[in-house]
Amino acid sequence: MSKKKVKVGGLTLGDGHIYIQSMLNIPAEKVAESAAQAAELEKAGCEIIRAAIPTPEDVRLIPAIKNAVNIPVVADIHFDHRIALACVEAGVDKIRINPGNIGGADRVKAVADACRSHNIPIRIGVNSGSLERHLLEKYGSPTPEALVESALGHVKLLNDCDFDDIVISIKSSDVKLMIAAYRLLAQQVDYPLHLGVTEAGTERMGLIKSAVGIGSLLCDGIGDTIRVSLTADPVREIYAAKDILSACDMGGGVQIVSCPTCGRTKIALIPLAEQVEKLCADIRKPIKVAVMGCVVNGPGEAREADIGIAGGNGEGILFKKGKVLRKVPEDKLLEELKKEIELL
Repeated sequence: MSKKKVKVGGLTLGDGHIYIQSMLNIPAEKVAESAAQAAELEKAGCEIIRAAIPTPEDVRLIPAIKNAVNIPVVADIHFDHRIALACVEAGVDKIRINPGNIGGADRVKAVADACRSHNIPIRIGVNSGSLERHLLEKYGSPTPEALVESALGHVKLLNDCDFDDIVISIKSSDVKLMIAAYRLLAQQVDYPLHLGVTEAGTERMGLIKSAVGIGSLLCDGIGDTIRVSLTADPVREIYAAKDILSACDMGGGVQIVSCPTCGRTKIALIPLAEQVEKLCADIRKPIKVAVMGCVVNGPGEAREADIGIAGGNGEGILFKKGKVLRKVPEDKLLEELKKEIELL
């Protein structure tokens, strides 16, 4: 099935790139602080920023964020279609709503007409925790089929208004449910899909659940934009998303390969690997960097790495694609590795 392409500001969902999203977590009335956080997220690598707009007064947040960043801004809106209309006029790049909870068909049409006239897409956001009552009664629980039927029902509401610039998410805090629902949905629609495990938890568990859920789908070829939901600083969501993309070999920056250490290890590998991770955190090159514990197996086991270091007794080696470049004193390994990364 060919993928429909949807423009979000200057980006195109469905073009093969997986776009990283996050959401502001500062109260909407704190405009200056929200704009500052948006700028921080962009600097970390966020490609699409979402903000909750709970009241008509909070619409002033949209131009403030637009002035602070150079990436698309999404307004997250529930229940009040007038807020969606005001955000469109304020220059937002995408609207996130559930068409079924903003009132009757006339209100849905008003939002669809406004978005169409301004070339603004709509993301339908279905969540297992807020599934419609009739679907819960029909299926007995938030099943994959129930989530997909909900999403398709919202799509029909917009299609009936002659609107088709749609992005869909069907999130759940249950990882297996989320995976099954997206797989089922991907068989039935060609719209770009926004992936995420909602309410995933704290940074540690949230990253694990998101990696399993989002990563599984990305490896299936499903998904066009991702948001890692963490109970943490949103900047941590960006780094987590980049790590997931890197692990799936889909960009995201540097992928670090490091051995678990064994009795042959003669170097303090754990702190060295952590230093390399920090060094590479903001590098966007799609490269693989290896940090290995011994010169016996290191270069061979990590021969696919673009560049790597392997420790010895008081010294180590730099290697590239499995071939040794030179020996380096242990206290110079990080410095020499950085130089080689810059040359790639």
